[in-house]
Amino acid sequence: MALHLLTPTHLHHPSPSSPLPRRRATATASLAHPLRPHPRLRLATAPSPRTGLRRGMSAIRSSLIDPDGGALVDLVAPPERRAALRAEAEALPRVRLAAVDVEWAHVLAEGWASPLRGFMREHEYLQCLHFNSLRLPSGGLANMSLPIVLALDDAAKDRVGAAPDVALAGPDGQLLAVLRSVEIYPHNKEERIARTWGTTAPGLPYVDEAITPAGNWLIGGDLEVLQPIKYNDGLDHYRLSPQQLRDEFDKRGADAVFAFQLRNPVHNGHALLMNDTRRRLLEMGFKNPILLLHPLGGFTKADDVPLPVRMEQHSKVLEDGVLDPETTIVSIFPSPMHYAGPTEVQWHAKARINAGANFYIVGRDPAGMGHPTEKRDLYNPDHGKKVLSMAPGLEKLNILPFKVAAYDTVAKKMAFFEPSRSQDFLFISGTKMRTFAKTGENPPDGFMCPGGWKVLVDYYNSLQTEGAAAAPAPATV
Repeated sequence: MALHLLTPTHLHHPSPSSPLPRRRATATASLAHPLRPHPRLRLATAPSPRTGLRRGMSAIRSSLIDPDGGALVDLVAPPERRAALRAEAEALPRVRLAAVDVEWAHVLAEGWASPLRGFMREHEYLQCLHFNSLRLPSGGLANMSLPIVLALDDAAKDRVGAAPDVALAGPDGQLLAVLRSVEIYPHNKEERIARTWGTTAPGLPYVDEAITPAGNWLIGGDLEVLQPIKYNDGLDHYRLSPQQLRDEFDKRGADAVFAFQLRNPVHNGHALLMNDTRRRLLEMGFKNPILLLHPLGGFTKADDVPLPVRMEQHSKVLEDGVLDPETTIVSIFPSPMHYAGPTEVQWHAKARINAGANFYIVGRDPAGMGHPTEKRDLYNPDHGKKVLSMAPGLEKLNILPFKVAAYDTVAKKMAFFEPSRSQDFLFISGTKMRTFAKTGENPPDGFMCPGGWKVLVDYYNSLQTEGAAAAPAPATV
């Protein structure tokens, strides 16, 4: 089977000589989850035929769902402006970004956080922290559950002084962007951590990486990026912007896009859920549902499988035919990972709205992790999907809660769990999967495609080889 993983040369940019993709109406509110005192999550009911637009609604391409704020934000300077912008940035006070700050600049620049136009000023930060949303000029709400902020230490604050604009440089000192009409305000780390994670327990990975060592000030303003942010890691062709994804959905004639967020290798249980979702959408009357397989590509905790290994594993899943390359787009979501459970899953869903997905798959304990100091989950595993059903600003997104999949020891394959014969099912956690791969023990047949499993085993074997090579030689006597 031919492997069709997206590269820039596959992207569709309509030219005057090529017909434009047909326009489609935005998914109506009646298809989205309602706000109810006691919401009952279920797959949206079958749509009525899309025969026209509601009064007052303008048609948009890639038109399964409007971006937040009505238009995608694009904060990358056009080519003809870049030389002048760079010259301007050279003369400004400079703020050095950490690696995770660059990831957030990437997120902002491409419009994943639309309608946000830069690192948050204080009024945006407070709305996000206290209400998980931003008030739009129209009076409506856009969901925004995670603060997208830039921290300064005292020395950097003094360098900025009263300057209205600052230049932003990457960890290597290379200029990346200009931040305009800046505002500096206090960074109350304890409040930020408590409200984002619901705990201040030690050992939260993102906190240890990006908040504890950060400065005691935050700087917000309007962002203008010198040029598209690239990582030069061999994976940039997977990093499709929201607009590029919308263009690709148009090219493929999608009438539904269902997004699957993940930060782990794909096993056959995941594939079962994704394939079953497509089947259900077809039964609802959609003709060409497209899967957005969208692994998170920013910061992840140390024991997670690295992004290059995951992307290689995902390619094997498509190559082996576990997922259909013709109806699947694999792309990297550039956001860092917070592991903030129900708070963070709102961000994951909101960003996919901006990318053009009108259905979002959610399962057990999305964006969750084990408690850092106690032997229990940090969050109730059912709260993520419940919160998504009620979250302000996500009403237009169809939430698809999926059934639990486990390994069926009788059928010898991944299958949907049946409580009536629970003794026949084996639950293989991500930790257990990684332990199998580290020790060279094979999982049960049918757990993961052989090509994908080999990628993981080879990765952990390489770690052991590197560890053995780095170990000091025994002392001689």
